[in-house]
Parts: sequence; C-alpha cells; structure tokens
Amino acid sequence: MNPDAPVIQITHLRKTYGEKVAVADVSLAIQRGEIFGILGPNGAGKTTTVELLAGLRQADGGTVRILGTDPQADPAAVRHRVGVQLQESRLPPKIRAREALELYASFYPDPKDPGELLDMLGLTEKAETAFKDLSGGQQQRLSIALALVGNPEIAILDELTTGLDPQARRDTWSLIEHVRDSGVTIVLVTHFMDEAERLADRLAIIDAGRVVAEGAPADLVAAGDDRRTFRMRLPEGAPAELLTRVSELPDVDTVSRVGAEHEVTGGPRVLPAVVLALARQDVVPDEIRTISRTLEDVFVDVTGARPELTEVLT
Repeated sequence: MNPDAPVIQITHLRKTYGEKVAVADVSLAIQRGEIFGILGPNGAGKTTTVELLAGLRQADGGTVRILGTDPQADPAAVRHRVGVQLQESRLPPKIRAREALELYASFYPDPKDPGELLDMLGLTEKAETAFKDLSGGQQQRLSIALALVGNPEIAILDELTTGLDPQARRDTWSLIEHVRDSGVTIVLVTHFMDEAERLADRLAIIDAGRVVAEGAPADLVAAGDDRRTFRMRLPEGAPAELLTRVSELPDVDTVSRVGAEHEVTGGPRVLPAVVLALARQDVVPDEIRTISRTLEDVFVDVTGARPELTEVLT
C-alpha cells in the first residue's frame, strides 16, 4: 500500500432500510495518523457510516477501502487492524476490567499487553473492579482499552464522552490525543462542537446521509468570515423604533434580542454602519462586544440544526 494513500477511502457510500435512506451518498478520505471527526444532527447517518466502515453492516452501494482492503467483502481481513468502540457497547455487569481486556486480547494474533493498557489508561487500581462498579469515565476508558487491545492501526470511537462530567470528558480527550500520538489513526464520531474543535485535525459534517461540509475546523470557521456578529446594550430610554431603523440598514441581516442585549449580524461593515446610524440619532451604546464565529455556527449554517437540540444517534 502506498504510504501516502488514505488509510480509509469511502466513495459514494449508500445504505437504506426499506424506504428509509440512512446514508445517501458519503465520500471521505482519511489520512494516516490523524484524528478525523464526524459530526451530524440526530438521524444524519453518522453512526451507520462508521458501522459500514467497520464492516458491521452491508452497504447498498458505493465502496469502502480500509488499508487497501474491502471490509464489506472480507471483514475478517481488517478486523485485527481496526479497533471499534460503538455508542451502545456494554459489558456484562460483573466482568472485571482486567478480565474483559484479557478476554478481548485472546481474540487477536498480536494483542497489546492488558496490563500496559490498564496502566496507560489509568485503570490499574481498578483492574479487579466489576464493570458495573466503575464510574462513567472509567467505563469509557475501559472501552478505549478494548478498542486498542488488538493493537489496531485504526480506532473508531463513537460518541465516546456522552454522559460524562466535564473533567472526565477532558481526561478522555487527553487519552485520545495520547492514542493518536502513539501512531493510531482515530475516527471520532461526536455531537459535541467543543470536542470536535479540540481533537479533530479534519472533520466532516453529515446531514441527511450526505457530507455537507469537510475540512480542518479552523478552515471551516474561516470560510464564513465575511459575516460579522456583535451584541450591544442600548442606554435606557432609547427610542423603540431605533431597532427597526437598524434592521433596515443594507449591511444588516438580522437583529434579535438576547437577554438585555441586541445581537446584530451582517456583512463585514455591519459594526461601523450600525454605530454610525445610532450616532446620527444621538444614541451611544452602553456596551458593544463582537462575537467570534465558531464551529457551532458552521454546523447551524450547513444543517439548520442546533447541536444542543440534537440527540445521540442510534
């Protein structure tokens, strides 16, 4: 295999269930050694995409190549080279952490040492603890360990930090970065914008079974930089019709109320245009602050869905 070739190549992937189209047309290329994020609103098709990628479901159309091999035609050929942690993965309640790792290690020809994985993921002291008695963060660490025990070249991690407290999420992020630094390519499915911005070298946003945006997070954010947003607090007693005049300015797209402030969006010159219009009415805002564009803004622009309103895919 060409060392510069993508380790994962998906072309026009399609999957339907009866009349329901889960994946309409997805094409992706993922390079060796990167963390590649997959984002999407509820029902977008992201989990189905990675299940097809891992050879856990059969596609209705398109092609998948992992490390030059077709997992659809021969899933066994890539099984030991790809580690998978899926959203709904659960272990028997009474199985102990070390026991689970040793069991999974027995499935592979050249597994990692379970003891080393326990140490790497901070689970050595919990090695003899039953799965049901581990905290949410510890269960997720064990899930990562199980995805890595086969010594894979690629790890697919689906909704890894859902349900974790903020500190456990950040600890898990550090572990994922550590895994990537060890040479493993990571495919990370998430619905958290901050997680994608922190971890992903590149990402794809999937909506209605199609890729609607792709690139490095910073590049996706910068692509919409011709649009500006700011919030202002007007002085008490400002004329009520003032906002109507502001909304009619050619540089202004929208004006909305956010608490005690007014949020204004528009073109690159929207801020000076609004300030000048207010000055002509002898009104000086008590406060003005600009709002930087974020990955969440990109997500809303391309999908029309707000992340906090989406649910985890099933």
